[in-house]
Amino acid sequence: MVRIFDIIQAPDMRGDDLVLRVPQTGWGDIRLGSQLVVGESQNAVFFRDGKALDTFGPGRHTLTTANIPLLINLLGKAFDGESPFKASVYFVNMIDMLDQKWGTSQPIALRDPDLGMVRLRAFGAYSFKVADAQRFVAQIVGQRGLYSTGEITNWLRGQIVSTLTDLLGETKAGLFDLPSLMEELGVALKAKMSERFEQVGLQLKQIFIESISAPEETLKAIDERAAMGAIGDMQKYLQFKAALAMGDAAKASGQGGGGMSEGLGLGAGIGMGAGLGGMIAQAMAGAQQQPQQQQAAAPATPTTKDEIQAMLDNLDMRLANGEISEAIYEKLTAKWQKRLDEMT
Repeated sequence: MVRIFDIIQAPDMRGDDLVLRVPQTGWGDIRLGSQLVVGESQNAVFFRDGKALDTFGPGRHTLTTANIPLLINLLGKAFDGESPFKASVYFVNMIDMLDQKWGTSQPIALRDPDLGMVRLRAFGAYSFKVADAQRFVAQIVGQRGLYSTGEITNWLRGQIVSTLTDLLGETKAGLFDLPSLMEELGVALKAKMSERFEQVGLQLKQIFIESISAPEETLKAIDERAAMGAIGDMQKYLQFKAALAMGDAAKASGQGGGGMSEGLGLGAGIGMGAGLGGMIAQAMAGAQQQPQQQQAAAPATPTTKDEIQAMLDNLDMRLANGEISEAIYEKLTAKWQKRLDEMT
């Protein structure tokens, strides 16, 4: 049985609903004399055959040939004013739609002057309202076939992301420059999006870019690149690490007590006198092998005057290279100088 709408209204329309269609699917059978009830902050637009036709503001309206002339003209002379005509009515919410979220569903790939290629995510919020209900229904429903609030807001978010992508490509700014350009990008984004919104009967009130950031894998790559830049020349880096290791070993020998300090200073002094090349080789061979290699390379305790003099010369070199502290140097030098004086 054909359903005839004698009262047309949208009683279930919530504040966050942008548009509501009556009936939800298909066409409604409407006849002249029916009552159209439009709520506060609503507009009702009749829609038929892909066209948005007559529009009504808030209030109660009795449908007559006088107030729906476009629809009657579309039906033609065959319509006798008594039989129902088929149409749908879109109730459009005219209030400000606040705190609408937008964001990139997938990272945007862009060329970066510093990183080469980078992928970015962007998020923000916007607010808007319907400025022209008839144009809105004609453009969004008639041309794009969008019938629900979710479909329409998804389409709007897609437009924002597309426009922002164009802006980022035009600025040619690198990832590290974007934080200082957020305000300028927001102004440019609003200017471009305002034109697009107006074309579909909407007014963009505000739009904000809350963040532009790189995905986790991109941030990790940036950290690795920064670390390599800080290291610089790898050979110098290895030399630096070897010098630190020897400095730590020398400090440890100075904290181990008098006898231990003297024995370690004596053996390690001659063993480390082999030069920086040997130190780097030991550092690369691993911390476990280094003490063994040093111990194997160390000669017996010096007993002759020549051996003691060589020991003193080696201590001078180690102090100059920063391998031992002045306290250890003075202690070992005094000991072996005294031994040398006793042999003369």
